[in-house]
Amino acid sequence: MPPDHDDTPVEFACAELAVRLDLELPGEASAISPVVERVLTLVRDTGCARGKEFEVETALREALANAVRYGCAHNPSKTVQLSVACDQARGMMIVVRDPGPGFDPSQVPSPVAGDQLYADHGRGIYLISQLMDHVEYGRGGTEIRMIKR
Repeated sequence: MPPDHDDTPVEFACAELAVRLDLELPGEASAISPVVERVLTLVRDTGCARGKEFEVETALREALANAVRYGCAHNPSKTVQLSVACDQARGMMIVVRDPGPGFDPSQVPSPVAGDQLYADHGRGIYLISQLMDHVEYGRGGTEIRMIKR
């Protein structure tokens, strides 16, 4: 059973990272694009993950969409937490945390096998894992940590 949702800020192991962005967005789809644009502005302004904007944008959109859909059930009174840390030498770390029940990533069927090939959903986790350099899940599946170098 996943742990209870904890409202403490997401912590990064590397305190010396150059840029850090911490924010919350309401659990509704319309909140995703403005947040993604803010992160992409950070990428452009700092040079962090330069040349990897497509990968960062797509993975972030997928992670936020999953948090809004599954973690918040499209309820704007619930919030998704986002933390971004950036360093030109080491790249970008993005953490998305939602208040939902969580999930077991190993139980998500592959979208590139069997009947899943014809499904009209279920590709987000796969896309994230293909686009980012490192992906891990924590807090019972209510948190995703993504790194792009």
